[in-house]
Amino acid sequence: MKKDIHPDYHPVVFRDDDAGFAFLTRSTATPGRTVEWQDGNTYPVVDVEVSSASHPFYTGRRRVMDTAGRVERFRQRYGGRR
Repeated sequence: MKKDIHPDYHPVVFRDDDAGFAFLTRSTATPGRTVEWQDGNTYPVVDVEVSSASHPFYTGRRRVMDTAGRVERFRQRYGGRR
């Protein structure tokens, strides 16, 4: 790789406060805030709105769409017209 053309790649904590979930990984993100991690070191922190701990797809709380009802309503409205 060429030197001095790539962004700094460093440890960062991604935190989902709504779910009480956080994980430490490496990233090029450079947030202004920091947090003390479980190992006693201080890392930059990125607050996220949705993570695997709070996303309905991963938690099993997803809604099932009523597609049959939507199709029937569509047919009632527009089915007789051609």
